[in-house]
Amino acid sequence: MKNYSTSKVFVAACIGMAFFGVTMLSLAPILGPLNESVQGANALPSTMSIGIIIGTILFGPVVDKFGYKWLLIIASLSALAGIQGLACFQEIEWLHTSIAMLGFGGGILNGLTNALVSDIYDDDKRGGRLGILGACYCFGALLWTLLNYFIPDYRLPLNTMSVIMLLCILFFFFISFPQAKGQESVSWGTTVGLLKYPALIMFAVVLFFQSGFEGVSGSFTVSYLDKAYGIDNATATLSMTWFTIGMLAGRLPIGIITKHLKDLGTLYLYLTIALIGVVLFYLYGHQVVMVYVAMTLIGFGVGATFPVVLNYIGSTFRNQSGTAFSIALFIALCGQSVMNRLTGWAFDNNHCNWFLLILMTALVCIMILVPLALAMTRKMKL
Repeated sequence: MKNYSTSKVFVAACIGMAFFGVTMLSLAPILGPLNESVQGANALPSTMSIGIIIGTILFGPVVDKFGYKWLLIIASLSALAGIQGLACFQEIEWLHTSIAMLGFGGGILNGLTNALVSDIYDDDKRGGRLGILGACYCFGALLWTLLNYFIPDYRLPLNTMSVIMLLCILFFFFISFPQAKGQESVSWGTTVGLLKYPALIMFAVVLFFQSGFEGVSGSFTVSYLDKAYGIDNATATLSMTWFTIGMLAGRLPIGIITKHLKDLGTLYLYLTIALIGVVLFYLYGHQVVMVYVAMTLIGFGVGATFPVVLNYIGSTFRNQSGTAFSIALFIALCGQSVMNRLTGWAFDNNHCNWFLLILMTALVCIMILVPLALAMTRKMKL
């Protein structure tokens, strides 16, 4: 018997995902000022990545075995402590500790909120709600960017977010969440046993390329515009805001579109739009307005992949959705790391023209792999 309010739980999940959006962009506007006052601050992004990976690995088995509520609160408190640490400390050791806590909490929040929404909705509504959840990531990222744009002193935006997060955490205490799936359904053996399903691995590889695409576009677009076309940093950086706006606009209507085109048709429509955006970027990269149009289309086009793929995973592995999401998101993070390193090597060796080729290759790989993963899902017998 359901002992929770679906709408309240969904709001809580959206809040948690917005926190993750803040986490992912937390260092972007403040790393420059930190570098001016703290030696070694450039190493902080690597520490955050480690925290996100650890949180991503741990959350799945924990929520399957013990439920969502307390882990959501713990992860949010960890992220809150990390943000306050960034606002208060100037010592590099404490900054590393703070950013590790922020990354750890963010990694848990990303996976937990996706698994939570997958569990509380049935197949008809899950994809659309995951799309709205993904839009909340964009909202958090945009809110953080705008706060730092209008408030020069980075400590004030950090303290503002801390107050908002604290109020939201208090909200989490007073609502009920779905119960744990039960001790008998979660063990080391059943967790490892998920790896034997080719469909899960194939969907995870799809997210490998999707996450890699997002990582490469987020990390190297500004550098590419500078090296290839001599576009100034401020103008080039604004292109990433248009990418985020495009993704936000793409994720909000996913539920409506999937009712007409189904999940696979929706995904191909979106990926085609992303490909058009990449082609426009290639043809008109020297024109700032067209770059903004291209980045908006690219953001819109890649906005459907995570919601659609996680919908498939959630419906196929309902009894261990948290653990399945944990595996898939961990492999996705590996894709981001691998493709960032590949692109970084290309830029270091004066091959910045590989940038758009890498993006296009990732999109084509996703389009090829999704039907294969679906074929494997149909053959599965859980």
